Amino acid sequence: MGLWDGIKGQFRSVIEWENASKANLFEQWTENGDEVKNASKLIVKPGQGVIFLYEGKIEAVHTEEGMFDLETANIPFWTTITKFMQAFESEHKVGVYFFWRTQFLDQKWGTAAPIKYDDPVYNFPVSLRAHGNFTFQITKPEFFFVQVVGSERIFPVEQARRVITDRFIQQLSDLFAEAGHSYAEIDKNRNELSAALREALTPVFDPLGFLMNDFRIEGTDFDQDTQARIAKIADMTAEAEAAKRAGISYAEMQQLHALRDAAKNEGGMAGAGVGLGAGVGLGQVFAAGMMGTPNAAAAGAAAAGTGTGTAEDVSPTARLQKLKDMLDAELISQDEFDKKKSEILAAL
Repeated sequence: MGLWDGIKGQFRSVIEWENASKANLFEQWTENGDEVKNASKLIVKPGQGVIFLYEGKIEAVHTEEGMFDLETANIPFWTTITKFMQAFESEHKVGVYFFWRTQFLDQKWGTAAPIKYDDPVYNFPVSLRAHGNFTFQITKPEFFFVQVVGSERIFPVEQARRVITDRFIQQLSDLFAEAGHSYAEIDKNRNELSAALREALTPVFDPLGFLMNDFRIEGTDFDQDTQARIAKIADMTAEAEAAKRAGISYAEMQQLHALRDAAKNEGGMAGAGVGLGAGVGLGQVFAAGMMGTPNAAAAGAAAAGTGTGTAEDVSPTARLQKLKDMLDAELISQDEFDKKKSEILAAL
């Protein structure tokens, strides 16, 4: 480089974020050793901002878009910098960092480890994973630069996303535990949980210099153990409803299952005896259910020689309906249904 080129280099330089990528949240400007020349121009494009450092210290932050002639522009950061850079001597260098002021939408997140808490309704341990998205925006660039970016020349958006997610996963676990929602209520309360977490995170993220504009829980997935517990509860609920329709209690329903299993026992003479007694008891329970006996289990015990039961007269229509309910609940077979139905109709 000739003498004239060296002199000309001290007169003008354009400070701008060339080839600005939305993949980078902060990026350092490096032009001619970071020297600010006489009559330099600053170009700030829409959505951008600039941080100026001198001797490792933030001296100014500029967030207005446009083109500025630093020799004549009446803007605060230039007044501050010229106090340190007399005569634009080359040894006076500054750190110039461009950053994005825009919102970063649809940032994906997911729990790396399961969230665990006790179901407040059913009192069993729940383990689940959650995923969703969020939106964030730099609101205090000097805070974010000092607390998060540090000495990085380039700070990608992906790195910022990881910093954010690492800080809210623990709060998310606490929120699920404190919300008081049963496993069956989580999906319908996702919006409420999302809003609560966003509010809880505001005092955590504000000192770091950014705002979470939006946060969404898009879905949850239970682990295998939790799914097995949920399936067991669903089966018990279905059986209780079937018992209700058949006019018996859930406990009596369980006794019917035990009698039916015993009646199928073919293990030798003892098994045959048990099967015979259970079969008689099972038949008596069916009859009690058809006749409206207040305690169907007592009727079964009476048939086995442990008590007596009385039957109240009910209409044939009601008896047939109870018989159909028991068939639907798989408490009796189709053959047993047909036989009992014939007996009821024959008695008319």
